[in-house]
Amino acid sequence: MSFFAILLALVLEQARPLNPVNVIYTTMNRWIAWVARTFDAGVQHQAWITWGITVIGPALLTMLTHWSLEWGLGWLFAVVWNVALLYVTLGFRQFSHHFTAIREALENGDETKARELLAEWQQVQVGQIPRSEIVRHVIEYSMIAAHRHVFGVFFWYAALSIVGLGPVGAVVYRLTELAQRRWHEPAADGSLASEALRSVASRAWLALDWLPSRMTALGFAIVGSFEDAMDGWRNHAQNFPEDNDGVILAATAGAINIRLGGAPLQAPLQDEEAAAPSGGSSTPGRMPEVAHFAQVVGLVWRTVIMWLVLVALLTMANLLG
Repeated sequence: MSFFAILLALVLEQARPLNPVNVIYTTMNRWIAWVARTFDAGVQHQAWITWGITVIGPALLTMLTHWSLEWGLGWLFAVVWNVALLYVTLGFRQFSHHFTAIREALENGDETKARELLAEWQQVQVGQIPRSEIVRHVIEYSMIAAHRHVFGVFFWYAALSIVGLGPVGAVVYRLTELAQRRWHEPAADGSLASEALRSVASRAWLALDWLPSRMTALGFAIVGSFEDAMDGWRNHAQNFPEDNDGVILAATAGAINIRLGGAPLQAPLQDEEAAAPSGGSSTPGRMPEVAHFAQVVGLVWRTVIMWLVLVALLTMANLLG
């Protein structure tokens, strides 16, 4: 079921992308904000309870719906439910419109528009950064977005599908990422989640994303320049062992021989969580150019195809076994 659900969700999302402003995303954002307002007491044990209610509650509801459909109406309805769930949680088109718009602006020579679009996308101060820096930041943000919106969800859904809990994996991953991001931002009334809740959210996200980020990096290495990608990954992991995003970017840089990393863009409110995903050091490689966008797209799609083929083979082996 996992292979067909992922494949159908990706095809559907490419054919008819979900509007970035929709009732599902709005409801999830309101849910995360409401739970924080209601249960955040500013102490560690209460923060874990708050996180559990936020993330585990919807995941259990999702799984109960899956089981009810499968037992009550049949496996076909359960597959439809899984496709719908993945359509919401997994997909390139949830962020790729930003990438495409900036790429088109740069190809047309309109660097001012490209800077404006980048600043609007990430809510950061761009200033008058040169063309190569615009390209670098777009590639970095896009690769991290591809991991969080596609490969991370893909990994946890496929991994937990082995024990029949695929929907739980997809929901927990996406809500964990969304919660840690939202709780580090001021709420609509200007309030901020407690330090304890923000710490718990960050720790949960770091733990949950540790293995998927490395599987994404491994995928980039396999379909790109393997030795260079692994060298970049190893060097970065030695210096920054808890930087999941950095592992992905180091592998990306090595896979296509491009220089990533360097000074981050500055968030308007000095919010460290909104800064660029790269640190202060740069990887070896060529200076980023607009032509590298095509290489990045190819790298991502080759990785998607590779993991789809692997899941298909595992599904076939399970059926034949």
